[in-house]
Amino acid sequence: MASSLLLLLDDIATVLDDVAVMSKMAAKKTAGVLGDDLALNAQQVSGVRSERELPVVWRVAKGSFVNKLILVPLALLISVVAPWLINPLLVVGGLFLCYEGVEKVLHSLHKKKAKTAEEAQQELIKTETDLATFENEKIKGAVRTDFILSAEIIVISLGTVATAAFSVKVTVLSIIAIAMTIGVYGLVAFIVKIDDIGLHLSEQASNFKQSVGRGLLAFAPILMKILSIVGTLAMFLVGGGIINHAIPLVHHFTEDSVEYVQEIPNIGSIFGALTPTLINFAVGFIAGLIVVALIGLVKKVWPRSKAS
Repeated sequence: MASSLLLLLDDIATVLDDVAVMSKMAAKKTAGVLGDDLALNAQQVSGVRSERELPVVWRVAKGSFVNKLILVPLALLISVVAPWLINPLLVVGGLFLCYEGVEKVLHSLHKKKAKTAEEAQQELIKTETDLATFENEKIKGAVRTDFILSAEIIVISLGTVATAAFSVKVTVLSIIAIAMTIGVYGLVAFIVKIDDIGLHLSEQASNFKQSVGRGLLAFAPILMKILSIVGTLAMFLVGGGIINHAIPLVHHFTEDSVEYVQEIPNIGSIFGALTPTLINFAVGFIAGLIVVALIGLVKKVWPRSKAS
């Protein structure tokens, strides 16, 4: 009896050790996507009222947990039943990210600013009226984006534990899903509240705290602008990266380009490291333009009925 218990404990210890090692490997491999996930989600939840920032982040975080609650079992099922289906599904998700990226760029280019005080007042009234709708749209967009990025994180993690026992796969994917969600949205909550932290510190008696507070207040809008740009770029980089790895012709072109660039004297190593990123961006942007054009064509061919 005692020997059986010791054997059981030894098996449990072995499994836990495997889980720890594989979780660490999976976390390292998904670190790049995690950075994109952070930039995208911080940018997605920006623009809401100060007192609604944390509730919005919390609602998106809950949506992210639901996404992973769907994706982890689905990924495990597909890996057993139809592993060939993982790449096509990822490509669809990548194309959607590229499409959203191009839509954001086009929207920013065509966005009309209020030219007169009257127009500005009308826009303000409309914004106040549509705050709930605006907030809900922000949350829906963030949760949709999170679904695709979460899918990539889960698939990368699944590849790390592909040869492990099923129980280890489930445990590692669950740990990665929970840790990534808490980590990303904890940081997002901190980022969107930097200005409030700065305001609080600037009102303190200490000169040092006041200086730090003023610095945070000055830094907050700059950070949000940077994250807005980085978040849009991340859509093209992540989407283009998914398409790049899924299509052998594009992937081989990237590898050949890196080898060619690396042979350039003096600057080859630097530009060689940047080449995959630049190609992923180009692939993502071009793919997004193609999807936008196709959707525009479909809308023209089959216009929606104007009847309510």
